[in-house]
Amino acid sequence: MLAFRRTLSMTFAAIVAAIATRLAMDVFFADGTDWVDFVRIGLCAATAAWIAWGATLGIGGLIGARIKTPARAKLAESGQSAKTAILIPVYNEDPRATFSSAAAMASSLAATPYGNLFDIAILSDSRDPEVIAAEEQWFLKLHSDMPEGIEAFYRRRTDNSGKKAGNIGDFVRRHGARYPFMLILDADSLMEGETIVEMLRRMEAEPKLGLLQTLPKIVASRSWFARALQFSAGLFSPIFTRGLARMQGVEGPFWGHNAMVRTNAFAESCGLPALTGAPPFGGHILSHDYVEAALLARNGWIVRVDADLEGSYEEGPQNAVDFAKRDRRWCQGNLQHIRLLFAPGIKAWNRFTFLQGVMAYLSSPLWMMFIAASIVAPLFAPDPDYFPSPYLPAIFPRAETALAVTLLVGVGGLLIGPKLLIALRSGLSGEARRFGGFIGVFWSTLIEIIWSSMLAPITLMYQSRSVMQVILGMDGGWPASDREGHSIGLGESFRASWWIVLTGIVMLAGAWTLAPDLFWWLTPIAVPQILAPLLISFSSSPESGRIAARCGLFRTVEETTRPPVMIERDRIIARWLEPDASVFVKEETDEPKTGEAEPAYSAM
Repeated sequence: MLAFRRTLSMTFAAIVAAIATRLAMDVFFADGTDWVDFVRIGLCAATAAWIAWGATLGIGGLIGARIKTPARAKLAESGQSAKTAILIPVYNEDPRATFSSAAAMASSLAATPYGNLFDIAILSDSRDPEVIAAEEQWFLKLHSDMPEGIEAFYRRRTDNSGKKAGNIGDFVRRHGARYPFMLILDADSLMEGETIVEMLRRMEAEPKLGLLQTLPKIVASRSWFARALQFSAGLFSPIFTRGLARMQGVEGPFWGHNAMVRTNAFAESCGLPALTGAPPFGGHILSHDYVEAALLARNGWIVRVDADLEGSYEEGPQNAVDFAKRDRRWCQGNLQHIRLLFAPGIKAWNRFTFLQGVMAYLSSPLWMMFIAASIVAPLFAPDPDYFPSPYLPAIFPRAETALAVTLLVGVGGLLIGPKLLIALRSGLSGEARRFGGFIGVFWSTLIEIIWSSMLAPITLMYQSRSVMQVILGMDGGWPASDREGHSIGLGESFRASWWIVLTGIVMLAGAWTLAPDLFWWLTPIAVPQILAPLLISFSSSPESGRIAARCGLFRTVEETTRPPVMIERDRIIARWLEPDASVFVKEETDEPKTGEAEPAYSAM
């Protein structure tokens, strides 16, 4: 059945590409045939196939039968067989949010009968002295606030080789023998205790389950940009993830966080060597998560995403510039996977997953090449020959506007159709009530579609630049994430996007001069690019988020009914910030059993 679903989805994408190719041929060959037309047709086919493939995930999640809840094992309330380490890697980030989230998760776990099965380890790779000092101070508060039976540890590496993957690997080598399971989080991750326990039950019930991935919901969004992203992740992502789960089966994804792994499976499968050569294509693998999922599958372990698991959260970027910075690292990491497409032993589906990640970024410059080729195409068009034969009547170039509109509507339908169907389904199923009602959901969906359509040409430019930087050998490194975000003034926004503005102006000027028929067709792309500084600045401010809230836009389940673990985190922060809050340190006597002479943790 899995092979059938994969074949059906690939066939659908191929059919859409074939139809797009045929329509493109009729449109582009209408004024004669030249080599630029063949380039445009090839680019159109490739991008249409990619869009169609994405649509199949949404459609599969909508129409597929509900995935059965996996088996769950009964956990013992004591013992080491299910002992789990909750790992939180950090790198020059705001420690207040990270350590308070850790305390909230500990409190949530303590409310279950299984809190003593979990320890929390903050794994620091920070290099900023001020951040390091703050981490140590906040760990004092965390350590003093831990519930009975749950331990908290803090370790900072002096050598942060391998970035996050190296950080996790260091823990596995030193302390993996103590913990049969590990829950890998990010610095901005937050999970309900019941969700963590449920993941452990599912891991225990399936001995071959090497990795269990949840779908994190985005929370704590303040700006228009972040609230739109949060709404999209809350309403659309579960359906697309369900389609992804049905497509990938036991060779599922790993998104690097909010996932539980079986320690011995991870240890025996996921050692990541540095790629030969210099960055960006060589060096440490930046997008290590998909590679680790492929290595687990290569060794026969099940990698699964369970879209039904609730209570898994993360924070997202608050503005388009911070999003682009993070996306730059993902771009380099995904393009590195080109070198792994033919790695020995990797399963065919994982190779295809690598290819999908590569295409996710190559699609943006392909679209730009398509637009550029369409603008300059008239320069290479052959001179019209109205009388190709002396025995036939004159043949005049034909306008294929209807076919061009058909092609455009088809591509647009694949992009926005699944979103509209998901919104409609939420109303029919009653799910919309959790988002504040069907009217609010449908209104938010329409505005989100308009907003994402305006933002897409800007994102396209950032991704195209990232691809070009990687191709030209520019290493983006691993910059620290700005989880809190900030409002971007118009001046800063212009400095971050002036080249996008220039691209939009050149695009319209080129169309007006070389291809006047395209001018109005390109305005939905060029105008948002010209307005990029305004759009980026406006959408980054908390006031823009408040405007959206007052208009009833982008409301999510977590806003309608605030999760208990988020309430607990806010309560903990408020208590920790009290001037007279006492801090004490529990004496640590149970040193991790690693066989190392030097302990990897500092318990303060």
